[in-house]
Amino acid sequence: MQHTQAGSRLGKAFRLFIMAVSGTEKEFTSGNINRAIFLLSVPMILEMVMESLFAVVDIFFVSKLGKHAITTVGLTESIMTLVYTAAFGLSMAATAVVARRTGEKDNDAAAHTAVQSLYVALVLAVIIAFIGIVFASEILALMGASDEVIYNGYIYTQIMLGGNLIVILIFLINGIFRGAGDAAVAMRSLWIANILNILLCPLLINGFGPVPALGLKGAALATTIGRGIGVCYQLYHLFGGKGLIKINSRHLLPDMSVIIRLLKIAAGGTAQLLINTASWIFLVRLIARFGEDAVAGYTIAVRIIIFTLLPASGMANAAAALVGQNLGAGQPDRAETSVWRAAFFNMLFLGFVSVFFLLAARPIVMLFTQDTGIIAYAAQCLQLVSVGYIFYAYGMVLSQSFNGAGDTRTPTLINLVGFWMLQVPMAWMMAVNYNMGPAGVFWAIAIAESCVAVAAIFIFRKGWWKRVKV
Repeated sequence: MQHTQAGSRLGKAFRLFIMAVSGTEKEFTSGNINRAIFLLSVPMILEMVMESLFAVVDIFFVSKLGKHAITTVGLTESIMTLVYTAAFGLSMAATAVVARRTGEKDNDAAAHTAVQSLYVALVLAVIIAFIGIVFASEILALMGASDEVIYNGYIYTQIMLGGNLIVILIFLINGIFRGAGDAAVAMRSLWIANILNILLCPLLINGFGPVPALGLKGAALATTIGRGIGVCYQLYHLFGGKGLIKINSRHLLPDMSVIIRLLKIAAGGTAQLLINTASWIFLVRLIARFGEDAVAGYTIAVRIIIFTLLPASGMANAAAALVGQNLGAGQPDRAETSVWRAAFFNMLFLGFVSVFFLLAARPIVMLFTQDTGIIAYAAQCLQLVSVGYIFYAYGMVLSQSFNGAGDTRTPTLINLVGFWMLQVPMAWMMAVNYNMGPAGVFWAIAIAESCVAVAAIFIFRKGWWKRVKV
């Protein structure tokens, strides 16, 4: 009897998994909350798993090119975080507004909002591309790169910043799909993009047959081409798909009222993440004081950390979509319950990852490099940063839930205090004044992120976010 019941539960779980991946369920404002979280979070987690796998695979192949290549990627990525920030802010705004319109059962207005967000993305991308292509060498120099790193790596930086439109669109359009509850389409687009990147990386970096070895330039081209094809898949579904969002000619007329509404929400979201990412750029610049081994070790560790945090952010994205849709449907209590349950599930996952990193950091890093100096810094970073993972789990979900409600101001203020009034001065003091070196930076990250999470928990309980209008 027990075996029969266990088999029945496994069968039910498998059927729910298939339903989540296929994206057949579109209604998340009624029924069992755990079921809604599962159906939305599974494709979002799988989407982020593939994105995190991309980060690890990319640095795996680049690490074979040597220390200068790793340093170039690390410094360029610290600048690309500004692009990710802009993309994230715009995506967040699109998710919040599209989810609210979806909850209100106004799919036509949701499609109209999607088009207006695309117009904003195009203008933003042109500005970033111009700056990145023209000033790539100066940007690397500003980040503390040596002359050799600049000479060998500036083309990589040009390609990555010049192709920023693809990065912005893949984030933005997936945000649109998530807001509408079409998480499976978002998942498949990133799977296509990153599987192609994984295939193209060794081919373009090392060369094969008639394909010449392009080295670091090949890594940038593999990323750009893979993501570009993923964007083509997104656009196909956005303009000709069968989901809730169906764009046609009547949605194409620019609408400044909608654009302004999106920009207001995006400004808060962008400022929120900009505060965060700008502090990370400062930290990279601080770590550069301690040599290329420290920067390379930090770069590898951050890619591994991303590998675990991105799936966790999939759960946070699911919570944000549920908040927006349930507020749109006039069910704030259901929205709040969804957030707390999603945060608890996230805590279980990141708690396990934290223990794993504490026990196996060095063997994990040795998969990427055999340089003992780099290994020491990377392993230390993994162990110290992961100390705060249980706190991060709640902080990620709650911050995204504020954003899903359209309340980008609250997490912006939390980040401002947590990262620039706590993390940055603490990192400098511990690393430089107390001679702890990079370890002081790693401790500052763990402490500040944990404090940010505690603040988010306290403020979320106040319930102000339930009254935000978008």
